[in-house]
Amino acid sequence: MKREIIQTKDGSTTIHLEEWNESYHSKHGAIQEAYHVFIKNGLSLFENKAVSILEIGFGTGLNSFISFLEAPKYKQTIDYTGVEAYPVSPEEVVLMNYVGELNAADRMLEFEQMHQCNWGEKIKLSDSFSLTKRKQFFQDIDDVAQFDLIYFDAFGYRVQPELWSTEIFKKMYDALKENGVLVTYAARGVVKRSMKEVGFRVEKLAGPPGKREMFRAFK
Repeated sequence: MKREIIQTKDGSTTIHLEEWNESYHSKHGAIQEAYHVFIKNGLSLFENKAVSILEIGFGTGLNSFISFLEAPKYKQTIDYTGVEAYPVSPEEVVLMNYVGELNAADRMLEFEQMHQCNWGEKIKLSDSFSLTKRKQFFQDIDDVAQFDLIYFDAFGYRVQPELWSTEIFKKMYDALKENGVLVTYAARGVVKRSMKEVGFRVEKLAGPPGKREMFRAFK
């Protein structure tokens, strides 16, 4: 499948899959979307806490990197697990302009470490942030009560509806601790029904730029 690096409307880059007409992040702004969906409506709920995060779709590492940058602001200690079945290539990572766009030149080493570290091994990037990457199909996730927060950032329902099934959301529900939270950019009725079927309480929130709505779900 042909992959192209494109610039989104806020100046940040993403990867576009031409055959699916699908991108890793919103064309309206990769960084804006990450902040709105995952930080504002997810991470910020856990201020002054130790928080364990599961990301469904590690991809370019953008959500992980922003969480790393935000942890000191929210006085958090983050234990981050990123799951990815098809890792991006080193050549693609080099073309992502997140460090510059986030004015984080002094954190270039940590962004590189996120991508260069071994799969399945926990690394400590700072006193407040550790990362474990798992090369794994989402269907094979079997964690039980391990995470406070899930960033659900899989490819869209239009191209991969199987990733938004009741089966997958049951795995997400099981992986969360009691009172855990799942946030996603999605806002389809079929997705909401799958979430509610497994026990989530789902709320609809204003979406990021270019998208009217998004979901946040509670265990």
